[in-house]
Amino acid sequence: MNNKPVRPVLVVIAHGSRDPRHAATVHALVRRVRSLRPGLRVETGFLDFNVPSVQGVLESLAAEGVRDVVALPLLLTRAFHAKADIPAVLRDAPPRLRIRQAEVLGPSPLLLSTLERRLYEAGLTPADKPSTGVVLASAGSTDPEAIAVIDGLARDWRRTGWRAVRPAFASAALPRTEDAVRELRALGCSRVAVAPYVLAPGFLPDRIARGAADADVVAHVLGAAPEVARVLLRRYDAARVPVLAAVGA
Repeated sequence: MNNKPVRPVLVVIAHGSRDPRHAATVHALVRRVRSLRPGLRVETGFLDFNVPSVQGVLESLAAEGVRDVVALPLLLTRAFHAKADIPAVLRDAPPRLRIRQAEVLGPSPLLLSTLERRLYEAGLTPADKPSTGVVLASAGSTDPEAIAVIDGLARDWRRTGWRAVRPAFASAALPRTEDAVRELRALGCSRVAVAPYVLAPGFLPDRIARGAADADVVAHVLGAAPEVARVLLRRYDAARVPVLAAVGA
């Protein structure tokens, strides 16, 4: 008899967007997660704009007889969606489901590695670091905790050898990407690079790109990078341990 506990289903919760590139990137990332963890069931639900909805996914799982779920917010900081929207959706889930909400993806050294690799893919080399200023461009938030995370990430990244790293925000907070580019020019950086700290293309990433018009290098979004997929699995593993403990209790 096999008494091995069933692994909780991983439900990746994405924000959603009218831009079809967003959902395509989310699905590509989920495919990479599945490839890294064969046998793990991974489902995707969207808060808005795209289908299936989070509620629809949870209802389908409950109808199948699934009991344990790890809900993972596809977010880089703990802001409104992670603190309010997603918990509200999960509270309305079918009562038979035992759900644990995993932590958001950031901050993580793996995400910092992804940012750096994206810059190298865009044309920079490690030898460029001492003369290059980088704009760490995020979506932005009104949540002070989220802003503090971005500021801290910029400081940590600066310590790896870049001439300077400045945070910037596409909405809700300042400075904007174009202002940070100008600041780095005034600082005397030989070149200025913009690194979008966003997961998928869409409205705010496009605003970041417009603000980066005067930069020398503009990196791609984090997207379906293998490091991002590994962060998802780390967050899943950290969240599922209490679930399995409860099952065995």
